[in-house]
Amino acid sequence: MTVFDLENDVQLVLFVIIAALEVFALVDAVLRPGAAFTAADKLTKPAWLLILGVSLVSCLAFQSPASFIVLLGLVAGGVYLVDVRPALAAVTRR
Repeated sequence: MTVFDLENDVQLVLFVIIAALEVFALVDAVLRPGAAFTAADKLTKPAWLLILGVSLVSCLAFQSPASFIVLLGLVAGGVYLVDVRPALAAVTRR
């Protein structure tokens, strides 16, 4: 095993983690009701679906965790999961 094999393995693991995060965030946004986004005072549901969809497509297209576009998508998915998702959960909780 060379250093290059290790680097490729690390990049593959990071790619899978980032792609899984993007898929989870997109599926979660699809399943949430549209009114909850405005009630939580966040961007609209179509806006988040567009942001997360473009993030996922760019992640799958570039397939490099070191790509600037992929890192921007990672930030967008992280913002959704850390900020928007808890706010939506608080609004839709019964």
